[in-house]
Order: sequence, then C-alpha cells, then structure tokens
Amino acid sequence: MPTRPRLLRSIPFWALVVASLATAAYGSWLLLDKLGVMTTTLTDGTATGVEVYVGQSIAVVGGILLGAGVLGVMLALTVAAIATLRPYAPVDVAEPLAWTADDAVDAPAAGHGYERGLGYTSAIPTADVDARDDAAVTPPATTR
Repeated sequence: MPTRPRLLRSIPFWALVVASLATAAYGSWLLLDKLGVMTTTLTDGTATGVEVYVGQSIAVVGGILLGAGVLGVMLALTVAAIATLRPYAPVDVAEPLAWTADDAVDAPAAGHGYERGLGYTSAIPTADVDARDDAAVTPPATTR
C-alpha cells in the first residue's frame, strides 16, 4: 500500500511557498519603488520620459509579479487545506516471527535463493516441506 508523506515533509510544497513569497515580495518592492519614483519626480516637476513611461511599464510588471506571488500563496493554502481532508492510513507493521532454537535447526535449506534450477524461490514452506516438518516434530513412539 503506497503511502504519501505528510505535507510538512513535502519539498515541492515548500518550494511553492518559498517561490510564491519571494515573487510577491519582489513584485511589491518593484511596484512600490517605481510608483514612489514617479510620484516624487512628477510632483517636483523634474520627471523625465524614462522615469514616467518606462516606470509605468516596470510598475505593471511589478504588479503582475505581486499577483502571481499572491496566487501561489493561495494555491499553497488550498493544497494545505485539501491535505487535511485526506484520511490518514497508518502503515501496518509486520510482527516479528517467534523463532526458537529448534526451529532454526529443523528449518529446511529452501528459501535461500535458487534451488533445483527453478529460479528464485521464497522462504514460504511448501506442502512437501510441511510434511517433513510434521514428521520431524512428531515424537517417536516409545515401546515398553
């Protein structure tokens, strides 16, 4: 049963959060910087064409980056909200086998890889191995 890691351990989720925050921060800085320069130079009367017309284009790019960053943060919050709705499926842990010293001595050599030219075999006993084990476990009859 495949299990997915928790969202706190998801590298793509945190990459989305970091990239979104960085994009929003850079976009807001760019937008506020260009609008501040344009406002200052227009009110002083020292504005040039580069500051006004190019500044408008750069401010639009800053607004787009700010919007993309906010959209990415909202997407990350949506993913986090959806991840809380996912049911938690605990992983079943197999219990260790209770082998005894007698089992280790009586265990057949089967299951160690390749046997009888049949390729890989598992360590699960087959019917003929079970019959040998039953014979080995049955105590001999005592005669008096």
